[in-house]
Amino acid sequence: MLRARVGALDGQQSQWRAVAVFVAGVGAGRRLAAPRQWHKRVMIAGLCSYMARPIARVFACLSGATKQERTNDMKFTRTLALTTALTMASALPGTAFDLTSMTDDERNAFRDEVRAYLMDNPEVLMEAIGVLEQRQAAAQDAMDEDLVKVNADALFNDGYSHVSGNPDGDITIVEFVDYQCGYCRKSYDVLQELLEKDQGVRLILKEFPILSEASMLSARYAISAQNQFGEEAYATLHDALITLRGNVTVESLIKLGDDLGLDGQGIADGMNAPEVDKVLAENRALGQRLQITGTPAFVMHDTMARGYMPLEQMEQIIATKREES
Repeated sequence: MLRARVGALDGQQSQWRAVAVFVAGVGAGRRLAAPRQWHKRVMIAGLCSYMARPIARVFACLSGATKQERTNDMKFTRTLALTTALTMASALPGTAFDLTSMTDDERNAFRDEVRAYLMDNPEVLMEAIGVLEQRQAAAQDAMDEDLVKVNADALFNDGYSHVSGNPDGDITIVEFVDYQCGYCRKSYDVLQELLEKDQGVRLILKEFPILSEASMLSARYAISAQNQFGEEAYATLHDALITLRGNVTVESLIKLGDDLGLDGQGIADGMNAPEVDKVLAENRALGQRLQITGTPAFVMHDTMARGYMPLEQMEQIIATKREES
């Protein structure tokens, strides 16, 4: 299942990238089951232990974490490395090698061997990270697909979310949108171009205000317009709100509504209606079930994509889904 991944490393990811080295090391050691290959297991176990501190330092720095976060990451990673090394050592033949009984001289010599191996084969670390990332991606894709299936009715047939494009299109895209989100604004332009080019796309919009009070005011205003004056009023306001610049207040929203030929004050009067609260609560609960923590977020057929995507990437996913259908 194709999955779009967008975003930079953060503190937790730095830990998991380091974990990749250690977990992959365990897997590699277990695959070397032949008795004569025990020394290779030792080398991998030692590699995990020896490289704990430098790996933690590299990925903590890459993450852009604070000094305290980098310190915590390094402690976490080093502890995990030692645990991994001991785990692998326990899988060795009893008479072959005992990492815990090394003398200082033996340990230093062993580290020299590991360092020499790494200097000769630096690609091993990135290969290990790549393998684990692929496995994590596959597991996440499978989980996302299950989440979409379980929440299909709420996603595609809730009875209140605005639908644009072709209502009978063969591909449905659901967007979780926040009007104050810069990447949602970029996605708006992409989606408009996509709908013009592809007449088979059905677009469902989910109001998902999470960034600020201005986000919430804008979402309430849009939903109130939809409830009182219908889908055309909502579509008009949506197009205006997603491109709106400047300070957002109830007064500025009323003026915007009036400028668009709508009943600005009437829309504002309905912003806190129970029906508006219900839509926002259900969208928020749906986002939590789908583990959506940022905007924009998309469900494209049965694929979840978190973050901004250029037009070409959306078209690629759509083409893949049509081939699978």
